[in-house]
This record gives sequence, structure tokens and C-alpha cells, in this order.
Amino acid sequence: MTELGLFPLGLVLLPGERVPLHVFEPRYKELIGECLEQERPFGIVLSDDSGLHDVGTEASVAEVLERFDDGRLNIVVEGGERFRVVEMTSGRSFHTGEVEGVEDDDVPVDEQDAERAMALFRELRELVGSDVDEPESGVPLLSFALASRVDFGVDPKQRLLELTSEADRLTFVIELLENALAAVRREQARREQASQNGNLRSQ
Repeated sequence: MTELGLFPLGLVLLPGERVPLHVFEPRYKELIGECLEQERPFGIVLSDDSGLHDVGTEASVAEVLERFDDGRLNIVVEGGERFRVVEMTSGRSFHTGEVEGVEDDDVPVDEQDAERAMALFRELRELVGSDVDEPESGVPLLSFALASRVDFGVDPKQRLLELTSEADRLTFVIELLENALAAVRREQARREQASQNGNLRSQ
């Protein structure tokens, strides 16, 4: 186990995902400053109504976009390995904890599931007219690669983070993509119906 500086946020960072952060609280300016100086990661953990979640993601600063005179920072972080907080520690201005790595079970991925997930992603991307890039063929953790490109919401992303089988994660991602496609189609049908109703009323 190792001690890791923790940054509780209302978001989930997936392995390989990049997200922008605005760092303004003094204790987290201190944390990020140390990580930049020592070139080491910190941990992002979801903080919500139930408190701090146990499973989070190591984050490295990929880019410093802007430094302000008062020490605030705009940065881009990239997700690395997952970890589980075993015990919270004290002594610093920011949260710290003893953490251990989260390992996946050795369950083979069904290639048909991978192809199904990619097909659904392409269909959703086309339906909403998005230009988000497609994951590379053969990417090792396709579930995380796909989920980092679609806004499924915080709770589903945290569940994905906690699952310890890529096969299970892909099954869940397929379900999420199918639900997203159905929701988009319902919304488009509703708008089309509303448009037609409006035309009828204007006649």
C-alpha cells in the first residue's frame, strides 16, 4: 500500500480519460503544486451525498493550461490506474489515504460484445451528429475508452470503475449505449411530433 493525496470531486475519472480541472482551493493548489514539482500522481475520488467513495483513479497532470497570479490553475488531468482507499490518513491540509491497486479478474472478453459495443457507439455518434473520435482497434480496456467518450452520468461511471471484469464492464456499457440510443430516438420523435403539431395548429 502507498499513501496518496486525494482530490474529492463530483466527477468520475476513468483510466485513460482526460478532463479539465479548475483548481482554486488553497489545499488543492498545494496538492497539485506538489504533484507537478515531484512529477507524481494524485487520486481523484467521487464525493457525493453518500460521502467519499472507496474506489478512485490515479490522475496525472497532462497539461497546465493557465496559471493565475493567486495560484489558481487550469489543468488537464489523465486517468491512470484504479485504486481502493483502505484507510484515510491525516497530517496534511488536503485529504490523504493508504491505497491499494484494483486488479481485474482474468475473465476473457467475448469478441462479439466488443464488436457490439463499437457498433452501438458508432450508431449513437452518428445519431447525435458528434465528431468525437472513435477508440483505436484493439484498445485493451474498450469499456473505459467508450465510457469516457459518452456522458453516461456519474453513477454509471462509478459503477464501471468498481467492476473488476472487462467482460462485465462491456456488458454494462452495451446496456448504457442501448439506453442512450433509445433516449435520443424518443427525444427526436418527440421533437418531430411537436413540430408537426405546431404546423397543424398554424394552419
